[in-house]
Amino acid sequence: MHLRLFAFGMTLLCEVIRMGSGVTQKRSAHRETSEDCQSCLECSRDNGCVRCPERLFLFLQRKGMSHHGTCLHSCPTGHFGQRGRDVNRCMKCRSLDCELCFSRDFCTKCKPGFKLHKGKCLIHCPEGTFTHQTDCLEVCPLSPLGEWSEWSVCVRDGATCGFRWGKQTRVRESSQSGKATEKTPVCPPQSETQRCRMKKKCPTGERERSHSVGRLR
Repeated sequence: MHLRLFAFGMTLLCEVIRMGSGVTQKRSAHRETSEDCQSCLECSRDNGCVRCPERLFLFLQRKGMSHHGTCLHSCPTGHFGQRGRDVNRCMKCRSLDCELCFSRDFCTKCKPGFKLHKGKCLIHCPEGTFTHQTDCLEVCPLSPLGEWSEWSVCVRDGATCGFRWGKQTRVRESSQSGKATEKTPVCPPQSETQRCRMKKKCPTGERERSHSVGRLR
């Protein structure tokens, strides 16, 4: 009877030692990935962070056939932070031309070469808008306009004589030009172009100079 109890006790002791060895191995594996897991609440040796602290965002990067997670204070370029009940994630902007976005389909900043208009990144500003820095702003038809300027010199191909007809322009600016606010954007000056008659014969030496300027342009 005593021998049976002794044998049972030894078996139980061996099982406890074996389980303790497994825990030690798991802790050792966790230490091996501790550098990747410094900001994580939970971490996988193969996939990095799988759960982040409440204020951080989980950013997943594809590495081969798997994903590797990192916990970040703010999401990288081309992504936006989406808060959830269980985890906050970095989600990718739908448009590849979008550098920063508020949501999947609403950009707040475009990549170089594109203009921002109502959350979209465009190469050219649409009709009824004009380019102002990196944005497309609405034209201001209701803002009061100033007086027209004098007509410019009549020119054609950079020359002021030597042709029968040329063109001249004049402009007038909105009273809000150069005074942009969040509610009132900068308004571009309006311009008009009209056909004008030129001096077909240039003064001596002027004709050659005028045509030379025209060719250079």
